[in-house]
This record gives sequence, C-alpha cells and structure tokens, in this order.
Amino acid sequence: MHTSRSIAVLGAISAAAVLTACGSMSMAPTFNQSSLPPTIQVPAGNKVAMETVGVGEITYECRDKANAPGQTEWVFAGPDAKLNDRSGKQVGKYYGPPATWEANDGSKLTATQLAVAPSGPTSLPYQLVKANPAMGSGAMTGVTYIQRVALIGGVAPTSVPCTPATKGQKQIVKYQADYIFYKAS
Repeated sequence: MHTSRSIAVLGAISAAAVLTACGSMSMAPTFNQSSLPPTIQVPAGNKVAMETVGVGEITYECRDKANAPGQTEWVFAGPDAKLNDRSGKQVGKYYGPPATWEANDGSKLTATQLAVAPSGPTSLPYQLVKANPAMGSGAMTGVTYIQRVALIGGVAPTSVPCTPATKGQKQIVKYQADYIFYKAS
C-alpha cells in the first residue's frame, strides 16, 4: 500500500511539473528569420504580427518573351490562395493582380516587392515585400512587411510547352507558402 501511495504522489508531482512547464511556454509567434537569406530578412524594428499558411494556385499565361521577338514564356498571371492560421483555420485570402492580402475582417493591403532569393528548384522563390498602407481597419492595419517562406511548388509549368502556337493559354499550378506579416515594434 505504501508503494502505491508513493507512485501516486510521484505521478501527481510529475503531472504538476508538466503543467507548470506548459504554463510557462510562450504563445508568441515562433517564426525565426535568422536562417533566411539576408536579402529577404525584415529590418530590425519590426516584429512578427501574424503567421499564415497560404494554400492555393498560381496562374501562368503563355506570353511573348520581353525583348525577344518570336519567343514565348510562361508568365506569372496571379495567385488565388486561402490564408490559414497555424491550426488550419482560414483567416484571409491572397489574390491578384495586383497581389492583395485580405483578412477575414475585410482589411487588406497590396505591397511592393523588395527582394527575392532562391528557395529550391521546384518552388517559388523566397520573397520580401514592403506593405502599402492597409485599406480598412483590422488585422492588416499597420503591417509593414510580408515574407513568403516555406515554399512548396508554384513554379511555371514544365509539362505543357509555351510556344507561339499556344500564346494566350493559361495553366494553373498548386502551391503552398507561409506568409509572415510584420508590424513596427
């Protein structure tokens, strides 16, 4: 009986220790940009305000290649994605053109691209954009920068040729990317 009581007491102490440890864990965003290429790191003085996972599609159109008469290429025509929080709940959408991030509360913004960096041969590049002032008030109000990271897919199609004969055709490719929103700290 004494042994059962000791085991019960040890179990209670262990459970209390686990609960204490969980209670002291920070619920703040955990994104760390230190492993990203320096060109797409957000400048000091900004902190993560929201982390989202964009899941959707990129449309490409077969168009004339700039400054190359008679040549064609797949050109980015626009995104269409749901923005989900880390638990998978939709919190907004990303669409364009122009590229627009819109929260469920109706606030939205466009941005100006500052830099891109390679992320992998089958994925879109990393991207850093500077946010334009938000339209409406809500989650997008005060956003200063957005990073596109953790990329899967989204590159121009390779299975369908873009030729002068197919000019004007569109192809849709699936992609996923994390969009990290920053605000001034």
